[in-house]
Amino acid sequence: MAKFGKRTTAARASFEGKASLSISEAVSLVKANAVSKFDETIDIAMNLGVDPRHADQMVRGVVGLPNGTGKTMRVAVFARDAKADEAKAAGADIVGAEDLMEIVQGGTIEFDRCIATPDMMGVVGRLGKVLGPRNLMPNPRVGTVTMDVKAAVEAAKGGEVQFKVEKAGVIHAGVGKASFSEDKLAENVQAFVNAVRKAKPEGAKGAYIKKIVLSSTMGPAVTLDVDAASGA
Repeated sequence: MAKFGKRTTAARASFEGKASLSISEAVSLVKANAVSKFDETIDIAMNLGVDPRHADQMVRGVVGLPNGTGKTMRVAVFARDAKADEAKAAGADIVGAEDLMEIVQGGTIEFDRCIATPDMMGVVGRLGKVLGPRNLMPNPRVGTVTMDVKAAVEAAKGGEVQFKVEKAGVIHAGVGKASFSEDKLAENVQAFVNAVRKAKPEGAKGAYIKKIVLSSTMGPAVTLDVDAASGA
């Protein structure tokens, strides 16, 4: 049997017997037990009743968290000329065209979000095998293939979160930091759940949101009341 330290043992004890909590109750419990020396991320995981192997059951989207993520986003933009200048002025960390493609092909990926103008997709398309598995491939459905690079960069820097269901039917994301107030974390959690609920695909049958779990980087997880959280 695994042995836990005092902090982990105490945290697990405080979570024991608690399940199907409201968002505010779950946030309070998780935040109270996020006592590491660093500012832990508060994570949400949602188990959905979909099979993403079928195109009509794919769940994908983007949501602007009202209080941001607390994470500094590094943004790369594939653009040329005036649009490249626009991206730089908006705060993009890396801007380029074929030169940036070569850097990425070489294995250097120093960004968390990738944006491209439509005319650059012929170049970016060559990076599908590199960016795709990392969920970094620009996609018009989530606003990362756009001529309005200024708005896209500002949204990414301002706390916008992309989500995409994985093979097992799970979506997960960071929804803030333990240093956030309980109210701000609760607002972010609710915004994320609402966005996933609205992204329900037409091919989904039966229960769509099966389970919602909240945790911190180093702490135990607690389940939320699905009906209450999703407004069912």
